[in-house]
Amino acid sequence: MPGAIPRYELLDWRTRFGVVAGITGRGEGPDFDLGLWGSGPVGETMTRWRAFRGAIPGFDGWMLAHQVHGTRVLRHGQATGWVTQEGADGHVTRTAGLLLLVTVADCIPIYLVDPVRRVASLLHSGWRGTSQGILRRGVEMMIEEYSSTAKDIVMHSGVGICGVCYEVGSEVMKGCRQPHPGAGPWHLDLREVLAEQGRALGLSEISTSHLCSSHDRPRFFSHRASGGADGRMVAYLGWPLPSAGAIDATPAPG
Repeated sequence: MPGAIPRYELLDWRTRFGVVAGITGRGEGPDFDLGLWGSGPVGETMTRWRAFRGAIPGFDGWMLAHQVHGTRVLRHGQATGWVTQEGADGHVTRTAGLLLLVTVADCIPIYLVDPVRRVASLLHSGWRGTSQGILRRGVEMMIEEYSSTAKDIVMHSGVGICGVCYEVGSEVMKGCRQPHPGAGPWHLDLREVLAEQGRALGLSEISTSHLCSSHDRPRFFSHRASGGADGRMVAYLGWPLPSAGAIDATPAPG
């Protein structure tokens, strides 16, 4: 895609809602790894983060958390600078100029937007988060904290591992309440499970990325396909400040 920073964005959401929603990729040449808890040189990681932050204008605050595969979702008001929280896998805000972030490398980034009340929530959902109900928690936070209604919430499951590539044991199938006849192993499509959950919650519109972090590993990072050696992408979501200019790269649909 054009531009120095590998990014894939939901152009339709930008047009319809005015929201910035996307994910970084592996990139060409040296990997554009944004993982903060890896073993790579800190200086190189920070250089990539500065480049990433500079590529998306209109945001004074950048909100991230040390993820623990749980269901804790944080509510954010005003924030400036780059803020990292502890022990959470989701964020919700209605503050313009605050970009919500989660790191992924097979787990599913869930984007939730209420365009009526201008509420945004971004969730990190692996099989544990999916089975424990992080999607429900994110929707509940939007309703409880900002008076959203389920029928106004739009959902997208972003780039993550597909069912063909995600081979799992019985504990995962049981946890996600999926049938698992025979001796296994089984294949699980987390995005299909999340879509089922979203429909049960009454969400108005649900879409799913066609890209797989494992199948499309030349473009993305995959923990499973790399045997744990790969880096991390960053998914992001937020409303830019009204004065923000156009984004400096033409993003590709994802």
